[in-house]
Amino acid sequence: MSKLHKKTLKTGVGKNVEHDSAAKQVTGEATYVDDRLEYPNQLHVYIGTSTQAHAKITKLDTSPCYDFAGVACVITQQDIPGDIDIGAILPGDPLLANGEVQYYGQPIFAVAANSIDTAREAAQAVIIEYQPLQPQLDVKQALKQKQFVSESHQQTRGNLLRAFKHAKHIIEGELEVGGQEHFYLETQVSSAIPTEDGGMQVFSSTQNPTEVQHKVAQVLNLPINKVVIEIRRMGGGFGGKETQAAIPACIAAVIANLTQRPTKLRLPRMEDMMITGKRHPFYNQYKVGFNDEGVIEGVDIVVSGDCGYSPDLSSSIVDRAMFHSDNAYYLGAASVTGHRCMTNKASNTAFRGFGGPQGMMTIEHIMDEIAHYLKKDPLDIRKANYYGGQGRNITHYYQKIEDNCLTSITNKLVRDCKYQPRRKSINQFNKQSPILKKGLAITPVKFGISFTAKFLNQAGALIHIYTDGSIHLNHGGTEMGQGLNTKVAQIVAEEFQVEIERIQITATNTDKVPNTSPTAASSGTDLNGKAAQNAAKTIKQRLIKFASKHFKVMTKEVVFKNGHVMAGKQQMTFDALVQLAYFNQISLSSAGFYRTPKIHYDHDRARGRPFYYYAYGAACSEVIIDTLTGEYKLLRVDILHDVGASLNPAIDIGQIEGGFIQGVGWLTSEELCWDGQGRLTTSGPASYKIPAISDMPLEFNTQLLQNHANSEDTVYHSKAVGEPPFMLAISVWSALKNAITYAVPKGPAPQLNTPATPERVLMAIHSAKNASA
Repeated sequence: MSKLHKKTLKTGVGKNVEHDSAAKQVTGEATYVDDRLEYPNQLHVYIGTSTQAHAKITKLDTSPCYDFAGVACVITQQDIPGDIDIGAILPGDPLLANGEVQYYGQPIFAVAANSIDTAREAAQAVIIEYQPLQPQLDVKQALKQKQFVSESHQQTRGNLLRAFKHAKHIIEGELEVGGQEHFYLETQVSSAIPTEDGGMQVFSSTQNPTEVQHKVAQVLNLPINKVVIEIRRMGGGFGGKETQAAIPACIAAVIANLTQRPTKLRLPRMEDMMITGKRHPFYNQYKVGFNDEGVIEGVDIVVSGDCGYSPDLSSSIVDRAMFHSDNAYYLGAASVTGHRCMTNKASNTAFRGFGGPQGMMTIEHIMDEIAHYLKKDPLDIRKANYYGGQGRNITHYYQKIEDNCLTSITNKLVRDCKYQPRRKSINQFNKQSPILKKGLAITPVKFGISFTAKFLNQAGALIHIYTDGSIHLNHGGTEMGQGLNTKVAQIVAEEFQVEIERIQITATNTDKVPNTSPTAASSGTDLNGKAAQNAAKTIKQRLIKFASKHFKVMTKEVVFKNGHVMAGKQQMTFDALVQLAYFNQISLSSAGFYRTPKIHYDHDRARGRPFYYYAYGAACSEVIIDTLTGEYKLLRVDILHDVGASLNPAIDIGQIEGGFIQGVGWLTSEELCWDGQGRLTTSGPASYKIPAISDMPLEFNTQLLQNHANSEDTVYHSKAVGEPPFMLAISVWSALKNAITYAVPKGPAPQLNTPATPERVLMAIHSAKNASA
């Protein structure tokens, strides 16, 4: 017994366990929706889209499609047997355009044929005529004209007019924050198979199986129990497959239902980028009052999201931008207003951070601007405004900041990355270098964890133990490469004190775990891990109760350890206990459920506790720019991030570094451009630049904050890690602005909208020079 208790699991919680699909993905053996074996009579679908940003359809003739051999059917909105609107929360998203198009690239019809090439060729023969209408393509104009997809919202605290009246210094300004294409490696794809009972089986690359289930049932006019959605893994999601995966799933299902043939729809890259929404671009305005130390006394922030043509998830996204307009700082008297602007573009949607990054940008820009105004180190201004101390730990939406570790994170990062010596070195370098200038910045992150829609904070799981001791695990989360399945399996392995190899993780399936929430908001492990833990504990308690009775010992004497079970002095393998329990008719299966506690938010009063807890972090970035061309290089990055008690340090570090680099892409190189007709011109990898290996920092140091377990009762006191690191990339943007101040030392604070491409950096330098002249 003593030997057993000294040993520890190799694959339990807190261990560097390899991603469960790593080997399959590297060798190409991992199966995605498009890799599934095709049926002999399977159809392939191509979507025909609008070539107008806003217009009435005056003629739509699809009959020429049938001149192509192999075309089985062409559908328009009239062929949808159920509800045409697939809006996620609010209506406004027709599956196929209903007499009027609202953006360039909007689906109008779909052609199904024996091959994708035939379907694509036939689609070009469709005759469409339009009566053009005036499109709204500018978010500022939409704001001015009050063209919104949903109601505006405001959060206030204190007397802002009085704060501005008494503030010694006041700064006003505006900031344009660009959007971002998800650019998942696997584009949107679904495969639909009619079932014998009039239902539909759909294999979908989705972060939200339940919503796809609901929407397919809705467009087919079926009860939900007739539709089953399955997803083993996605080739990336980042939020882009939370609501908009319903488009290919529903179109494929309608055609499969109409033809009674298996049907697959996979969007080519260009069509995927044209049809689907992006991260919301934002236009933010601010006015801030502060004292001689740079401490904010009052701030008025207005965030205006470019939502595209329909609501989608924009209300919640703009709300989260408002929630995170403070980032890590106490704002004093504050007013934060959020507008949801309508433009004739694809409906923008969820993206890693869900509006939080766009909200944080304004306050971080304010910190840099205050520092420039007072001629102080931006780090000193940031630290002076951190939450902390009596009366300075309540947000502008009245949630108390507890367990705040930002000051200790910042201080440790400053020491570890040698911030002060490097600052002096950079000062010296810049004095001696007339063309190349270096910049350095530390920025923090305080990110709230939970869905802002309270009902989504729930999850389910299912566990079976078979008589040989092997374990079947299923849960409501979806695997998109982030390691969710591995972490949940580790949690179950830890509960039963067995190695992870005996646990089989199966595809997420709506007929195994129903009514799931999307895998989003960084809550995948928090929710599904807790649900799986609940199921495991239920079975474990049955086994303990049985062993206690069978071996005539106290329940506390039944101990699971290292693949074995001790019942008093009786020792047996886990497998042996399971088999013994089976022969004694003990249930070895259980569903688990979890809902997040403590969350509430009164939207009418704009106050409450929308987040269960916060994740913290800080990053230090160093850049060098060429002041003659605007080109730059990311030299070094140091990150210290809080993940609570890490479930899997290797996966967590991977998520932190991956999120950071994706954030760097958003802020520097990933530029979305539309022409005057509302057509997306950056619709492929030739014109849209995601970070490459050459964009990685030359030195990249990442640490997890140690000995800081989550004070809330999360699964093994861990913290979410998917989204918070994304915003650490703001340090790169701040470092670029810092370098520009060295280039134009007597100029105003740099105005650098994002993405901060080399062209924008060069323009910011010239603008500062012109202003100083």
